[in-house]
Amino acid sequence: MIVIRTETVIDAPIGLCFELARDLRLHTQCVWPHTRERIVQGPETGLVEGGDTVTFEATHFRVRQRLTSRVTEYEAPIRFVDDMVSGAFRSLRHIHQFETRGASTVMTDTLELSAPLGPIGWLAERLVLRRYMKAFLMYRNDRLKETAERWEPK
Repeated sequence: MIVIRTETVIDAPIGLCFELARDLRLHTQCVWPHTRERIVQGPETGLVEGGDTVTFEATHFRVRQRLTSRVTEYEAPIRFVDDMVSGAFRSLRHIHQFETRGASTVMTDTLELSAPLGPIGWLAERLVLRRYMKAFLMYRNDRLKETAERWEPK
């Protein structure tokens, strides 16, 4: 298993950051364009809540794959966790945490994942997946930060 942690400082209120991180439409817009990620099962719009299950389809490493995750922990506006129910990994857990620091919000993502295939998966985690998944998270978080920081209340 590998653990990837990113921290993003966002100049926006914690409640807004928490909502944007749970926004399904925004989620599919904030990931790498070449993955062509989309929701194929579950709610396609709105905000995920505790207990929600969503299936995403995306292209990674030139392979179209599906990943189903369920929100297993939910404490607004501080934390939510989604765990893989099915997908390409042996296991995947994504912990989203939010903390107010001065006038900003610190969004911390912790991704715990295990690749399948025993020793081959262990090598893939260390040689490819750690770097790839960290870049994937950072790209998403930068888009979320841009959105939050230019947000204008309606």
